[in-house]
Amino acid sequence: MSKKFWEFKNQTTDEADLYLYLEIASWGGGFYAHSAKSFKGELDALGELKTLNVYINSPGGDVFEGVAIYNMLKRHKAHVNIHVDGLAASIASVITMAGDTIIMPSNAMMMIHNAWMYTAGNSKDLREAADMLDKVDTSIRQSYLTKAGDKLSEEDLITLMEAESWLTAQEAYDYGLCDVVGEVKQVAALANNGLLAKYRNVPAAVIPKEEPAKPENKGLTEEQRAEITRNASLELQNLNSYLGGIFR
Repeated sequence: MSKKFWEFKNQTTDEADLYLYLEIASWGGGFYAHSAKSFKGELDALGELKTLNVYINSPGGDVFEGVAIYNMLKRHKAHVNIHVDGLAASIASVITMAGDTIIMPSNAMMMIHNAWMYTAGNSKDLREAADMLDKVDTSIRQSYLTKAGDKLSEEDLITLMEAESWLTAQEAYDYGLCDVVGEVKQVAALANNGLLAKYRNVPAAVIPKEEPAKPENKGLTEEQRAEITRNASLELQNLNSYLGGIFR
């Protein structure tokens, strides 16, 4: 990943916009690192805001990065308006719960699910991994329940998360997971990445359309072919580093 997953824009001295239009993921190191820590630095630099407008269109990503962002927004003194412009999936839906007011256009969606991971090891390792996933599920459920209040029981939420539920704006509203269902909004499609491919029940409308295949270049050298194979292998390793939208 070559770009941080957020972008702040000042509107006035006491109002700012935040765009979360990418996969939630930290990267880099040292001065060039982009993570929840550097996100906090930019948020604090905005000063004493009265209003923070957050615009989300994200397939999810790193759970612990996302939980940190959720907590920062939740305790912020500004009134936080969250607009789900297209999709708030996985940990992006948890971040959405930090909004004092959550607005979803009628064509937007929200996806909630249990954490998952790729792992390897002996039976003890696998039991420990399962226990950790259970703790993550319990933790992130609280974000939904806090927002929903008496509109959503924990029992029903567990069922929805186990089923990997893709909620329409109206369904999210009915469950207390959004406050306003707005008019249809046209936004750019999500970037085509491997994260959506890992979910089980992705609606057809959410899947990015593939670009037409390019003619095969038969003039590739052996070195170029080897480089393509290496890049594909690295990409596969990256895709296997998720844990229910959590980087390991």
